[in-house]
Amino acid sequence: MNDGPNASWNAVVLGGGDPGDDFAAAHGVAVKPLIEVAGRPMGEWVLRALRDSGRVARVAYVGPLTPEMAGLVDVRVTDRGTLIANLEAGVAALREPGRGESGSAAPRRVLVVTADIPMLSGEQVRDVLESAPDVGLVYPIVEKAVCEASYPGVKRTYARLKDGTFTGGNLFLLDPALIGKFLPRLRAVLDARKQPLKLAGIVGPAFIVKMLLGQLKIAELEARISRILGVEARALITPHAAVGTDIDKPGDLALAAEVLTATPD
Repeated sequence: MNDGPNASWNAVVLGGGDPGDDFAAAHGVAVKPLIEVAGRPMGEWVLRALRDSGRVARVAYVGPLTPEMAGLVDVRVTDRGTLIANLEAGVAALREPGRGESGSAAPRRVLVVTADIPMLSGEQVRDVLESAPDVGLVYPIVEKAVCEASYPGVKRTYARLKDGTFTGGNLFLLDPALIGKFLPRLRAVLDARKQPLKLAGIVGPAFIVKMLLGQLKIAELEARISRILGVEARALITPHAAVGTDIDKPGDLALAAEVLTATPD
């Protein structure tokens, strides 16, 4: 749909959700990304940002769509019910015949983004993609001070590190050729996240203690995640608070409406 010379990425938008989500039900929609903000579903704002970036060639959307959203999507993917299954299905749907074979162009790298960050702009998407190191997995993070300066009063979950206090982004970047290598390991980590002993066995108890005490450096996290997943992983500190601001409660929705109403289309 946008296969220009600068469109060197594909994108997977995760727009599924729990059918029993009270937030979505309160707004009369099946899943959260279909909640309207400033006249459009949240997911449509995200899709428009990807298109406006000028860097995204093809988009796969996982989850239900409105007709207007469907016009911004290249591949529709049925919600598989879990984050990992949806990620896997979305990346698989973007595979392009003939790319990555011997003598052919390498497969495009993939941007994975949730459909509940409507304040994301095309310019911000472009900046993240152009700033990202060329490694197997890149995870943008945002400093607490940046979030609070951009959106005063916003409530986020932060991690205190030696390098500063950060919130995680709601997007990440990956090399699709490596997904078969790290996805099973990522699944194991996510499966263990509510079992402290099992998680400690994977991550290391000393590492967890150090993290809880705020004594870890970003470089240490990168090295440990790279070892666990078996691919080179890097954090990307981004100045864009919208990357780390998803909408999951009425106050967030009011903030997004205020920001998007004040921003020209």
